[in-house]
Order: sequence, then structure tokens, then C-alpha cells
Amino acid sequence: MQRNHTHDPAAASWLPAANMAGSDFPIQNLPFAVFRRAGSDESFRGGVAIGDQVVDLAALAASTGLAGLAQEAAQLCARDALNDFLAMGPKAWQALRHAVFALLEQDATPDMVSIARGCLVPMDSVEYARPNRIGDYTDFYTSLDHARNVGALIRPDDPVSPNFRWMPIAYHGRASSIGVSGQQFHRPMGQAMPPGATAPVYGACARLDYELELGV
Repeated sequence: MQRNHTHDPAAASWLPAANMAGSDFPIQNLPFAVFRRAGSDESFRGGVAIGDQVVDLAALAASTGLAGLAQEAAQLCARDALNDFLAMGPKAWQALRHAVFALLEQDATPDMVSIARGCLVPMDSVEYARPNRIGDYTDFYTSLDHARNVGALIRPDDPVSPNFRWMPIAYHGRASSIGVSGQQFHRPMGQAMPPGATAPVYGACARLDYELELGV
């Protein structure tokens, strides 16, 4: 998607926290999530981060603040996963982003500000769920540094195979391993052969590798 007025570095919001230096969520960065108030029995629904708040898209869809394609998109975001919203395609994504931006920008009318304020939930009072129902995914092996580091363990003299730079390498990933930040997980158990041992032992892994992944 091409950059547009919603990415203007000079843009500001009427919400003070969105304009603070170092804010992760200024008005130029309006990421989607699925959330609910922490510890509640509310349904999870879509939201958009801004400053220290989350715009409740279910509440926004029920308000008079949207129309047309943006309204249709927000209605799908009121569900507990964003799959159907994403299936609408780039025009719908952009329409909703532009509409939310208009409600949050510094030049929004008093009526628009009032509507948006009624849809805000403090970020420190919410909990998150996976934004999408993920049935499958493909993991692409594209980092040269990672390929070199891993390859050196197996082929010290030739760590990067010649075809790495020419043929996209990908493999089927485990969808069950995808979760939200901060969740607990079990340390893997398995067999290992300690130095000097004559038989493997079963136990928790001694060292755990982790990677930063980018979902596209």
C-alpha cells in the first residue's frame, strides 16, 4: 500500500498520549488488535491502538462515526478475529484506517472527538488474543545472517548454500506455536546425550533457541 496523508510526520492527535515523544502508537501508527477488558467475560473484538488507548471497533461500528466501506469494515472487526475484515482487501483496510485517522486527528470536529472518546478503552486495562484464526502458515528462510550462523554449525567451511540467494526457501510452520506476547509456555522436553554418557537421558532442554518472526 502506498503512503498517504495518514503517514504525514507532521500529523498530530487531540489525544495527548499519542503526541508524546517515544510513543509507540502515534497517529501515524494505528495497528489493529483483538482485545477485551482484562479479567472480564466480554467478547474479544477488534481494536486500534492510539497513544495509551485502544479504539473499540465494535463500539465504533455501533456509533454514527462511520459510513460506507469503513462502516462495513468496522462491523467485521467487531468479531473475535480479523479474518473476515482482512478478506475484504486493501480498499477496505484503507477506508477504515482513513476513517479512524479522521476521528483521531487534531483537526477532528467536536462531534467526531466525542464519538471517538466514547470508544476509547485504556490500554493498561485490556488483554489481547490472537488477531486472526491461523490454520496454517509458511515460514520463509530469508535472513542471510541467520542462514550463515546456522549453516556454520553444520558446514563451517561453506555455511551458506549457493542457491540461498536465488531460490526462495520456505517450509510449513506449526500454527499451534503462534500466540500473543507475554503468554506462558512449557520448556521443551526431550532426549539428550550428556558429555561422557553412554545412554541418553530424558529431561528439559538445557538451552533454548528463540527467533523474532515477522508476520506478513
